[in-house]
Amino acid sequence: MSYRVPRSDIHFLLEHIIDTPALFGLPGNEELSLDLFHAVLDEAARFIEQEVVPLNQAADLTPPQLQNGVVTTTPGFKNAFSNFGQAGWQGLQHDAAIGGQDLSKLMGAIFGENMSAASAAFALCPLLTDSVIETFTEAATQEQKDTYLPAMLEGRWTGTMNLTESQAGSDLSMVKSVATPQNDGSYRVQGEKIFISYGDHDLAENIIHLVLARTPDAPAGIRGLSLFIVPKFLAHDQGEYKKGARNDVYCASLEHKLGLHGSPTAVMLYGDNKGEVGQGAIGYLIGELHRGLEYMFITMNAARYAIALQGLAVADRALFSAQSYAAERKQGGDLERKLPAPVSIEHHPDVERMLQTMRALTEGTRAVAYHAAWLKDMALKTEDETQRQDYQTQYEFYVPIVKGFATEMVNEVTSLGVQVHGGMGFIEETGVAQYMRDCRVFSIYEGTTAIQANDLIGRKVVRDEGAVALSLVQHIRDTLPLLQQQPNHKALAFIGLRLEQACQAYEQAVASLVTLHKDQNPQAVYLGSVPFLMLSGVLLGGWKMAQSALVCAESADPFAVQKMSTAVFYAAQILPRASMYSSAISDGEVLSLYPMPK
Repeated sequence: MSYRVPRSDIHFLLEHIIDTPALFGLPGNEELSLDLFHAVLDEAARFIEQEVVPLNQAADLTPPQLQNGVVTTTPGFKNAFSNFGQAGWQGLQHDAAIGGQDLSKLMGAIFGENMSAASAAFALCPLLTDSVIETFTEAATQEQKDTYLPAMLEGRWTGTMNLTESQAGSDLSMVKSVATPQNDGSYRVQGEKIFISYGDHDLAENIIHLVLARTPDAPAGIRGLSLFIVPKFLAHDQGEYKKGARNDVYCASLEHKLGLHGSPTAVMLYGDNKGEVGQGAIGYLIGELHRGLEYMFITMNAARYAIALQGLAVADRALFSAQSYAAERKQGGDLERKLPAPVSIEHHPDVERMLQTMRALTEGTRAVAYHAAWLKDMALKTEDETQRQDYQTQYEFYVPIVKGFATEMVNEVTSLGVQVHGGMGFIEETGVAQYMRDCRVFSIYEGTTAIQANDLIGRKVVRDEGAVALSLVQHIRDTLPLLQQQPNHKALAFIGLRLEQACQAYEQAVASLVTLHKDQNPQAVYLGSVPFLMLSGVLLGGWKMAQSALVCAESADPFAVQKMSTAVFYAAQILPRASMYSSAISDGEVLSLYPMPK
């Protein structure tokens, strides 16, 4: 199934919506420019469209196989991954000091979105490796960085995170895997981990696992967790064992899944006495003992943002397919009888509604996701400490919103994509059913939507009585005068009105949550957590679409006309959801009085 990278929208965001001049003005970014970004985007699009897009349907139909302890990936994956590594894409966003290209989190976000749109199953492997690289960068010793980072940045080694166990899903305090210290400073890791994406495969020379485990004398609960580096093959000599020896970590089985078939989801056994190193996988402590969850959150937060991009990406893939089909499929006449029948179905009002909903949610989310990446870039390199902390605080507020909203909205967008195709959407031949199946896990793994929402409410809203939450809406309110001072421009005035109403709904929701928290009604607070996350996503997307409308209002360029149409549609059909969510939050006290019988 064909797909084209949405270059026009990406260029538009970089040139008009994202403050790229501020990014390029940061210390160390002197060589960055729009011309460079466009050149990298063009080269990335060429690679992705030619080498990754053709893998998507193959990944769905021919999933990885486990035979005699060896995992073989979908045909074509290995060659494409080799080309990916040789082209240097894995190091795109990482610091030059560790061997990366230092092209910014923003550029990494763009590339990550486009990769996942081409094949979410294929893109998941380098996505997770990026997250592991970030953890090494922040928590590993210099010797560990020197040993592991070069090969990962070159795409020769990949990385995984190993948290979940059969009895320990979201509650990591129940992790039972044990790491026993050895006299030579290493550890012997024993246990079973489940749901490990790319836990084993044939794409890379080595796989570096980050494993949460506890030492025998560790405190109970999450305070006793430590993080360990467990390579599939030893990365250096370890006592009597030579570099390259097969470690005692193996894939026991691969899961059969609803979607994302091309990604091997493994049950991993540590210490099953199958390797060349005796019983117990050899592992190495990263950071300090009993701070494992803290370090693993570096990996998880990086992955959560990247999974948000997966949601955005598959939404764009579904939109591309639906637009193409609606322009080609002819059925019936147009209501105004201006065109000879039959007309392409894009002329039918409800098909237009569905396409515009898909487009509005996708483009609004893209702008918000890129803005979040820009905040992270600003937080990393801004010289003023106060400003740097402000950017970091904003970024941390955005991450659960972007992850939760993008991975929920993609379910709506892919479902609409099937509906646009009608009966053919229900047939596997068109490929659009795959998008629905593939995306369903995005709102589950790396923290469910409820976990993102609980983090947003508990750590970022009620803790400071809504201070950061309300500072965010002030940025949005700065846009309102630009819309409202043009009363003769009907569309801009309308967008300004709807955006103002959404801001008020958001502010009311924050006030309600803070009051409920002060009244010690946690049931009511957390009944409103997901609605507040979705409200925040709707508002932020509306803000970015309003900024887009200001740029496009007077242009006759076809792209600008379409963008303006989408911005008006967002204001009319998407922004009113904010009031609905706000009402649900305000009514939380009543709901808490009548809980579901259990």
